[in-house]
Order: sequence, then C-alpha cells, then structure tokens
Amino acid sequence: MIPEVGLGTWKYAGGEAPLRRGIELGAFLIDTAEMYRNEDRVGQAINGLRDQVFLATKVLGSNLRRDQVLRAAETSLRLLNVDQIDLYQIHWSNPSVPIKETMGAMAELVDNGSVKHVGVSNFSKRELQEAQEAMPNVPIVSNQVLYHLKRRDIERELLPYCQENGVTVMAYTPLADSSLTANSRLRRDGRLETLEQVATETGKTMAQVALNWCTSHPNVMVIPKSNSVDRTVENCGASGWRLSSEQIAALDNVYSP
Repeated sequence: MIPEVGLGTWKYAGGEAPLRRGIELGAFLIDTAEMYRNEDRVGQAINGLRDQVFLATKVLGSNLRRDQVLRAAETSLRLLNVDQIDLYQIHWSNPSVPIKETMGAMAELVDNGSVKHVGVSNFSKRELQEAQEAMPNVPIVSNQVLYHLKRRDIERELLPYCQENGVTVMAYTPLADSSLTANSRLRRDGRLETLEQVATETGKTMAQVALNWCTSHPNVMVIPKSNSVDRTVENCGASGWRLSSEQIAALDNVYSP
C-alpha cells in the first residue's frame, strides 16, 4: 500500500525538514530521479527513516540499454545510500532502444533484489502495453504522468486503461505549477472562483481541493513538490477526506478536458 499523497522532488530545494515532516504525516512515498541530481540529498533526508519510506526513482530515457540501466540503478542505490529501490521507473520512453532490452534489464534488477517494483513515466497507453508485453513475468505497477485539473488528457484512454489493469497513476505537477492556488479575484478566472467556492464549502484550501480532485479518481495518487514545511503540511491535508460527487462534478464542468 502507498499513500494517496506522496512527496515529489523535481527542482526541490527545501532541505531535509519538509521531507521528514511529510513522512511523519503519512506521505511516505518520495519520488526522485537520476535526472533531478538530488538522489544524494534525498538519501540524507531519509537517513534513519528507511523502513518508513517507499522510495521511488527513475532512470533517464537516454540510459535504456541493458548495461546503462544496470549501471544507473547501481549509481542510484549508492547515491540514495540504500540496498533496494522500492520503485524503479523508466523516466521517458526511447524508441531508439528496443523495449524488450530495457524491460529485460528491469526484470534483472528485480531478480537480483536491487529493485522491488517496476514502473514507467510519461508512457502512453500503447507504450505501456508494449512494455508490459516485453516483461510478462514482472508487473508494471505504475505510470507517472502529468495530471491536474487543467491537464486531463490521460482521461481519454490512458487513465481508464490503468484503472482496468491495476496500474497506479502517479500524478506529477498536480497543482499546475501553483497556478491552481492563485487568488481567483486577482486572476479573474471563473474556474478558480469555482475552485475557491468548493474550498470554502469543504473548509479546505484550494490546493487541498485540487489534490483531492486528483485522488478522487481510482488508482490515482499525487506527488506534489514543496520546499517548505508549512506547504508540505498543507499538501498532506489533502488526504483523509473526499470531495462530494456534486463538488467533483462542478470542478469537472469548469475544467472540462
């Protein structure tokens, strides 16, 4: 089991305190990546807390040859200072590398105990299916994709496919780079006014409502990034309750895909 609100670290500059506070509040999935160049800092932040953390990282789309995948995983393990990666993901697909070669390397990592679960990121439905077919003995448990109220493309075919096949959707940038938390009166945005109204009805913040809207969809979790303890606490407050069907419908209507 993983939390419906985790901790993203793309362009993270918050130090150890926000991550550790998030873990305390139950947001114990931390997502990083080879590309982020902060795996060592994430490793430092979870020092002494490894047993409490579900640790996810990603291999670059330019490192998908077998030997490159194995070396990248070894480097990530060293930087994170852990013995096993809970979720190892392919950051981007790479049509120049046979998917069977890449997935074979991922399966090797599971077999040797370096990786517990395998996921992908930014994969279309077709790419996900091809990856699944290339690695039939190891399930692909997740697909990390862009998803928020203003970007709902995945609802056409990818999200339904993931829901039907038990693949967790990890929504990154779920607050649309903070544009979903701006003051609606200053922005004069009718959609933000609806979001603000729902926030008032629920006694939650606009950010919490936007995150809860994401997780109201089956098989969807969110990994917002925050550099502050206060904002991390706020993001964690998006969990443990649920928007009503009427509130979800109101948001769906103004933020139509």
